[in-house]
Amino acid sequence: MPAAESHKLVLFDIDGTLLSAGRAARESILAALEAVYEWNGGADGHDFSGKTDPQIVREIVAEKVGRAIFEERLARALEVYLEELSRRLSPELVVPKPGVSALLARLAQEPGVTLGLLTGNLERGARMKLAPPDFNRYFPFGAYGSDNADRYCLPALAIERAGRLTGRVFSGKSIVIVGDSVHDVLCGRSLGVRAVAVATGPTTAERLAATNPNVLLESFADLDRGLEAILS
Repeated sequence: MPAAESHKLVLFDIDGTLLSAGRAARESILAALEAVYEWNGGADGHDFSGKTDPQIVREIVAEKVGRAIFEERLARALEVYLEELSRRLSPELVVPKPGVSALLARLAQEPGVTLGLLTGNLERGARMKLAPPDFNRYFPFGAYGSDNADRYCLPALAIERAGRLTGRVFSGKSIVIVGDSVHDVLCGRSLGVRAVAVATGPTTAERLAATNPNVLLESFADLDRGLEAILS
């Protein structure tokens, strides 16, 4: 496959980066945990940012119900979560983050840019969230929490899928990871990728800055600045 010096692979996180879906996902996970694990505790103090859905379930209930029961029922818990999400995720709950709609439209027009997803969401849940603003059309592939519970294993998988889709080899700074959590910034570091952090999620700009992203933005409301951050 030819090298991709003049091409960019841009991998986007979803929640807090592209959009907000209110509390639908959090409430759906808690409903699944009650139905499958008979656990009805709260999770208001639990940080979901940048984590995979299976990881979130594990962190909340594994110690409480025991490792064996957790593993035995995990697949069912994730299935119930998706069923709950499909009921709770009404279109009006999904709100694109400032400037994102214009940013994706412009990036999709760039002949040297390949767009993909890099998200802790299960793939089915990711597609549900992206459907109301019609963002699925921009992302023909991705790497998801349904591929691996370890967020830090997902960048390599996304890059491999991009290569199969495009016939190109992406490496180093030709890869850009865009996200709103410290895990988005850190998960591609071992691969030497470019990290663009955006403070539109629950993680503060100060905490994001401490991870040393290549660029830190308040939002994508300034389209030109957003494009420069990603394409430079």
